[in-house]
Amino acid sequence: MPRAARARAQESDRGSRLVAAAQTLSQAVARLRFAAPVAVVYNPLAYAWPVHEAYLRTYGATAKRVLFLGMNPGPFGMAQTGVPFGEVAAVRTYLKLDGTVTPPATHHPKRPIQGFGCRRSEVSGQRLWGGFASRFARAADFFAEHFVANYCPLAFVEDSGRNHTPDQLPPRIRTRLQAHCDEHLRAVVAILEPAFVIGIGRFALQRAQCALAGLPQVAIGHVLHPSPASPAANRDWFGHATAQLIAQDVWRDP
Repeated sequence: MPRAARARAQESDRGSRLVAAAQTLSQAVARLRFAAPVAVVYNPLAYAWPVHEAYLRTYGATAKRVLFLGMNPGPFGMAQTGVPFGEVAAVRTYLKLDGTVTPPATHHPKRPIQGFGCRRSEVSGQRLWGGFASRFARAADFFAEHFVANYCPLAFVEDSGRNHTPDQLPPRIRTRLQAHCDEHLRAVVAILEPAFVIGIGRFALQRAQCALAGLPQVAIGHVLHPSPASPAANRDWFGHATAQLIAQDVWRDP
């Protein structure tokens, strides 16, 4: 096979391998059971699979220099669209993705899955993708060297409708969940071959350090999480993140 044809086949295979890895993760975590205060568990890799698959195949088909790693789906982001930090407007206008999201049978009335009909904005996703769009005019420019994934694919909702993050789970079930998520992260790194894995927030940083221990070819760093719960993130989050990435030799001054 000519070299160019081999390269095209390899790049196409990366997307298919990401899809297979995501399916394996989705099936594994679907078998887990979570107790109170978790009332409802959302798995967008199941009910929003068409969009997630499109994201992987469209933007994950090539090797990357930088893998950004989030924690888990936000209630108005990936939980709605199936795309990491997937604020609806950003997914449609910047990533130019759309598709079918079929609400799961079990849902929380205060956190309904409305897919691309969701009218609430995910602030973290708005900041993340808006920041990237300000530096990379086209999504293709960003994804030429970067990719964004979430460590855990599940969103947890308490009886009150409050978001319950993975780090708040009881140790036994958290350990079982993390075993599957660690394995998936290692698979994604093997497929995309990044030089840097950048945790978005401390939790993602710590999980990357744990899951990827023993891989000296991968530098692990972090940026401030864009959540509005962080006072620092509410003051020019992308400016802070850019400075952190430059300090870690991930990016250079524009």
